[in-house]
Amino acid sequence: MSETEQEKEMMLDFAVWEDGLNNEETLKELVVAAKDAALLHGVLMRTKEEPNASEIVNYAPFTLLPSPVPRACFDQAKAVQRDFNLLVDTVSQSTEFLEQVLTSVVKVDDFTARLFKIYKQVLQEGIEQPIVLGLNRSDYMFECGEDGSTSLKQIEINTIAASFGGLASKTPAVHRHVLRVFGKPEEASKILPNNPSKDLAEGIAKSWQLYGSNRAAVLFLVEDEQRNILDQRYVEAELWDRNIRVIRRQFVYVSDRGSLDKDRRLFIDGQEIAVIYYRSGYEPQNYTKQNWEARLLMEQSKAVKCPNIATQLVGAKKVQQELARPGVLEKFLPNNPEAVSRIRSTFTGLYTLAIGEEGDSTVAMAISDPDRFVLKPQREGGGNNIYGEDIRKVLLKIKGSQEREAYILMDKIQPKPVRNCLLRAGTPVRVSECISELGMYGVYVRHGKKMVMNECGGHLLRTKSIEHADGGVAAGVAVLDNPYLI
Repeated sequence: MSETEQEKEMMLDFAVWEDGLNNEETLKELVVAAKDAALLHGVLMRTKEEPNASEIVNYAPFTLLPSPVPRACFDQAKAVQRDFNLLVDTVSQSTEFLEQVLTSVVKVDDFTARLFKIYKQVLQEGIEQPIVLGLNRSDYMFECGEDGSTSLKQIEINTIAASFGGLASKTPAVHRHVLRVFGKPEEASKILPNNPSKDLAEGIAKSWQLYGSNRAAVLFLVEDEQRNILDQRYVEAELWDRNIRVIRRQFVYVSDRGSLDKDRRLFIDGQEIAVIYYRSGYEPQNYTKQNWEARLLMEQSKAVKCPNIATQLVGAKKVQQELARPGVLEKFLPNNPEAVSRIRSTFTGLYTLAIGEEGDSTVAMAISDPDRFVLKPQREGGGNNIYGEDIRKVLLKIKGSQEREAYILMDKIQPKPVRNCLLRAGTPVRVSECISELGMYGVYVRHGKKMVMNECGGHLLRTKSIEHADGGVAAGVAVLDNPYLI
């Protein structure tokens, strides 16, 4: 299909959705049906007012209609995920590379420095556990070129606490129902099946099995406020269905009640832990002094960590930027030029802010035209990036300081906005210009030097109004969605 034909098909698909978005009566009917379907199918979150109680829940924010996604981009993201799994795992094993890349960052970023200190200490003491479990999510946008063509460009790869796999498993049924109510059963049948909760659980279950103790449990290491608990419960339920015991605890509880035996096996209240699945620990506010001590204890243990501290460090934006340099991917995937090509094709422009001539050039470029870029700190989770005029303000303040090495600069991806309706509890319904972000889950398990599982574990589409620069579903900006392939 030529690019012109692709554009025509995209316009036709947009026109189909416009029938509902432009008709007030149809819109009202669809909104009622959508909200009830979300409740019926379990697309649920706790409320802001009561984040730790399930007496009152409401539907998680989601789009009224599935958003159009170029089929070629979706297939590309799915095909490259196993390559990214291999890359993340290989980089996590390179102490030399991580030290080289992060040395400048740890001098100016206390959070990364603390993670790196634990990493070095555990390395020095000796890694007890040869089983490595990775559950990641690689996030992309669809760059719209001046000629109307669309290309897949990576935003980041999340190596810790990649969320919404549970709720993403339930949203396809909601949009199928909405499209049927809309009188579009054929389009409803094209909504892709998706079950990340099952795929993520299979990775955890495989690691639990390799650990070798039927009496041992899986620990979900969770935040103090658990508004998104039901997303996690879907993964948890998959494990209980396999007769694998799951316990949920916070850092402080592990600090108070956790211990290691002489073989470094981790016990909490006498319960042996086979796998630690981190759904917390990805940002500075997750940690107190006591919590850092608990993180060290868990890293020192024989339990399988998801992720281990090295894999979490691979998710740093500075690592992402350095991997994009010419020749670096080839060092980590030396016998796999096809994988290198697939990965590199998803990269957008990534630039260092290191002290020196190259970093000075990056600073000057960003200050002169800040709207072309995104300034990114070494953080997981939404809401941390800096855009537009704020980039100029920040860089003018720190351009002569080593503090700038806490950031990288990335080209701002320019997707084509589409119209949709974002449904949030308690918010008036309105049609908005929106952009979408596609995530692909990766699931891998390595035992020693042998990769025993390497899979793409389903997808996640999140959509937000173009008036919001940054932030995900948990941050209250984006909403859950499904891809409608065009």
